[in-house]
Amino acid sequence: MKAGIFGANGRMGRVLIEAFHQSEQAELVAALVRSGSDWLGMDVGELAGIGRTGLTVSDRPDDRAGQVDVMIDFTLPQALKGNLDWCVAHGKPVVVGTTGLTLSQKSLLTTAAQSIPIVFAANYSVGVNLLLNLLKQTARVMGETADIEIWETHHRHKVDAPSGTAMAMGEAIADTLDWDLNQCAVYGREGHTGQRPQKQIGFATVRAGDVVGEHTALFADIGERLELTHKASSRLTFARGALRAALWVKDKPAGLYNMQQVLGLE
Repeated sequence: MKAGIFGANGRMGRVLIEAFHQSEQAELVAALVRSGSDWLGMDVGELAGIGRTGLTVSDRPDDRAGQVDVMIDFTLPQALKGNLDWCVAHGKPVVVGTTGLTLSQKSLLTTAAQSIPIVFAANYSVGVNLLLNLLKQTARVMGETADIEIWETHHRHKVDAPSGTAMAMGEAIADTLDWDLNQCAVYGREGHTGQRPQKQIGFATVRAGDVVGEHTALFADIGERLELTHKASSRLTFARGALRAALWVKDKPAGLYNMQQVLGLE
């Protein structure tokens, strides 16, 4: 599989370059950045700290359109529309890992998926997606009586909160219980809040140091509690998952897919 990366100079873009370098199944043929970027013309291997590869950073996706089988997008929400428009125009499947999307930006994915296959996930870690499945199972058994809290910790540079993964955890639980997350979510507490209602999912966010990502869901009932936790120690786990999704989606019909489907969990 030959693939391209939108946002090759970003934190995940650089890790994706390293993942491609280690892969025997996928080849990176396009590393793209915004027009005017200081990284234009740089060797992608030097950008990622793995040594020269011969592929240079570009702001001209059309130059590589004929070579690319799949695109991967881990950019910013404001770049999503332009990237999707390009993929639709050129008939390219895309794996999207951008977080912090608004409802209107998520609707762009639904519209584009009528024309091309798209995998969209808040987190491409295999472990996190297994966690989402476990959360659904736990919610079915304990969700109607337990108090449910989610907390997450990330590095100081992360710009969205709660994390996309924490929100996906909340959505998995709420959907299982037939709750509306917009109505039952609480993002932090302060002051005299009164007694905690049972039909509520609380979120807590920590930003500190260089933590790659830690997520915990708590189901606390009277007399016992269950905590489900995932800890990531390297961003390579997300990059390898995105490559796995790209390999999976390249031959799929148009539609909006998720990482659970990629892993055969649903």
